[in-house]
Amino acid sequence: MPQMAPISWLTLFIAFSVILLVFNFVNYYSFLPKSPEISQNAISTSSMNWKW
Repeated sequence: MPQMAPISWLTLFIAFSVILLVFNFVNYYSFLPKSPEISQNAISTSSMNWKW
């Protein structure tokens, strides 16, 4: 039935969009960056000077 084709295109678009969003959310929240432990004495003012 050719007159039903737009409904299938719409469902395919919605399905692929949902799959794309779920894939991106899973990849974003599965990555946990390691936060470096920064102590006050680890950062010295001499290392923050510009070397011109």
